[in-house]
Amino acid sequence: MTVPAFIGDEVSATAWRLIGVRATAVDKGNAAEAFEAALGETGLLLVTAACAAELDSEGLDAALRNAKPLILLVPDAANRIAPPDLDKEVDRVLGIEQ
Repeated sequence: MTVPAFIGDEVSATAWRLIGVRATAVDKGNAAEAFEAALGETGLLLVTAACAAELDSEGLDAALRNAKPLILLVPDAANRIAPPDLDKEVDRVLGIEQ
């Protein structure tokens, strides 16, 4: 079994390391390189919403649809950018949003 990986800011990365996740802290503008490197190395990739915002949207969408690895967008420690609300996103995709 592979160890989950995390890409995000230094403070958040430190917290994820404490529970055994292989965490990579990236500076603004370096998320794409870390993201591409992590895609083939883990079964679960956690990416802060702030880092995801730096990625090419088509590439991120393709990686999310591929589901290998499973990619989850998570908030950073300061909750600067919230990840999408999954319930609302599923409702929107299914056409049942209220």
